[in-house]
Amino acid sequence: MELAGYLVNAVVIEGRSVREVARAHGVSKTWLYELLNRHKELGEAAFVPRSRRPKSSPSRVSPEMEDEIIALRKSLAEEGLDAGAHTIRYYLQRRHRRHKALVPSVATIWRVLKRRGFVLPEPQKRPKCSYVRFNAELPNECWQADTTHWALADGTDVEVLNFLDDHSRSLAASRAFATTKAPDVVATFQAAVEELGLPASLLTDNGAIFTAESRGGRCAMESLLVGLGVAYKHGRPYHPQAQGKVEHFHQTLKRWLAKQPRATTLEALQAQLDRFRA
Repeated sequence: MELAGYLVNAVVIEGRSVREVARAHGVSKTWLYELLNRHKELGEAAFVPRSRRPKSSPSRVSPEMEDEIIALRKSLAEEGLDAGAHTIRYYLQRRHRRHKALVPSVATIWRVLKRRGFVLPEPQKRPKCSYVRFNAELPNECWQADTTHWALADGTDVEVLNFLDDHSRSLAASRAFATTKAPDVVATFQAAVEELGLPASLLTDNGAIFTAESRGGRCAMESLLVGLGVAYKHGRPYHPQAQGKVEHFHQTLKRWLAKQPRATTLEALQAQLDRFRA
């Protein structure tokens, strides 16, 4: 700090007043007095730049909490469940209900995961600002529905029908069928409505079990929704992004199923789906 040394010399050696020196060099009198006191106490060491690192960091995560975060990350991933920062914080809050102040924020948990090598940068990934996203404002404002395929232990291909709440991502229903038919969609929807209430709207793709518009008529699901006054919306053909939430959920479900013993029957698969939904 050449300037600090010059100012101190101007006061101590040249005998100039603090006010005059501070005014001439555009510095604070208070800072110059602090500098003089530090020089009086430390000598030339007063001019060595000091670390601005705080003496304490109340928000710093303890080593024990870091280890707990990493253990949760590993156990959730091994079970095939989501293991992101939001999920980890949810489990920490459940564990530490009486001391929730000890639970770090989502951002802090993410930094811990990154520092410990569990979050890797993806430079080729599109920036979030490039996506146009929509989200229902309230639960039961909109449900999304779609089917996905799964294989039983003997290789038999079956289908899983999922209904997902657009706002909360809550799984309204998840049913396994050898082949999903229009009456299966209706029955699954009605069972979900009995438990969770009627949605204001439903969003699906243009599969034959969801719409008969291309055939110039109405399928069972369309007729039911018209009678109930539920708005029915369909995504554009070959544009699965419109049902992005339920499409993404299929992958979440399959990651979890892949970690379970492969079901040998539809009934066994349904038991696994029920457990996952719970």
